[in-house]
Amino acid sequence: MSEWLVEGDTAPDFELRDDKNKIFKLSDCLGKPVVIFFYPKDDTPGCTKEACSFRDAASELSKSNAVVVGISGDSVQSHEKFRDKYTLNFPLLADVDNRVSTQYGAYREKNMYGKKSMGIQRSTYILDATGKIIKLFKRVSVDGHDQQVLDVLSTLASK
Repeated sequence: MSEWLVEGDTAPDFELRDDKNKIFKLSDCLGKPVVIFFYPKDDTPGCTKEACSFRDAASELSKSNAVVVGISGDSVQSHEKFRDKYTLNFPLLADVDNRVSTQYGAYREKNMYGKKSMGIQRSTYILDATGKIIKLFKRVSVDGHDQQVLDVLSTLASK
């Protein structure tokens, strides 16, 4: 089973295709805080609620100059439909082989109603402008999570 990265680690760089089929490189975001949220599946209730909460927090997130990206194992085409259906205003990255999710520890064994399976655990990493992990939420509860992220970013901005 993959291990979680920990706060204080430098986030591993990666390249993934986004919902516009363009290459997204984490290292291109150096100089800005980054919010990486891993989520199980496009257009499912919890994932939709989480993505829409980040969409709706765009003006608050922009105050901290933060880049927000969502990562799941869905295809570029699935991400494109999800983005368009909910007017999402940040990149959705296609980790179809779960390579990045595994590297970050988000792809792991899950247990739902006694049934074990491998999948992405809803989790969020917040990176500072140097790419260092300053906060990790391992098991995200969607309600209020956008505010938790904003609180961390506002603390970062006041330093």
